[in-house]
Amino acid sequence: MIDANALRTVCLGLNGATEEFPFPRHPDVATFKVGGKIFALTTLEASPLTVSLKCDPELAERLRAAHPEVVPGYHLNKRHWNTVSLAGGLPDRLVLDMIEDSYDLIVASLPRAQRLLLDWPGEGKR
Repeated sequence: MIDANALRTVCLGLNGATEEFPFPRHPDVATFKVGGKIFALTTLEASPLTVSLKCDPELAERLRAAHPEVVPGYHLNKRHWNTVSLAGGLPDRLVLDMIEDSYDLIVASLPRAQRLLLDWPGEGKR
C-alpha cells in the first residue's frame, strides 16, 4: 500500500518534479508539478489518502469502470482527471503506473525545449 511518504517520494523521484502548496485557503493541499504544471494533487495528511492524477479520457473511463477506488477527479475536469484512493484496494504497480502516466501526459504537453531539459524518455517517440 502506498502511504503519504511513498507518494511524495515517487512523485518527487520523477525528473524535474517539484512539490508546492499553492492554495492559501487550503495550505495542506500538495501539488506535484513538472514544468510548472500539476501532474498530482493530494492532501498528504488525509485519511484515507487520495491522489488526483491526469489521465487519458478513454483510459480514465476504463479505470473507473474496473476499480471502485478510481473516481472522476474531485474539483477537477472529470474528463481528464481521476481521484484515486490509496487505502489499499489497488495494486501498488497500478498506482505507480497511473502516476507515471499523469507525469508523461504533462511532460508531453510542455514545449520541446523543456522536454529536452528533462531528458524525458518519451521525447524520441514524438
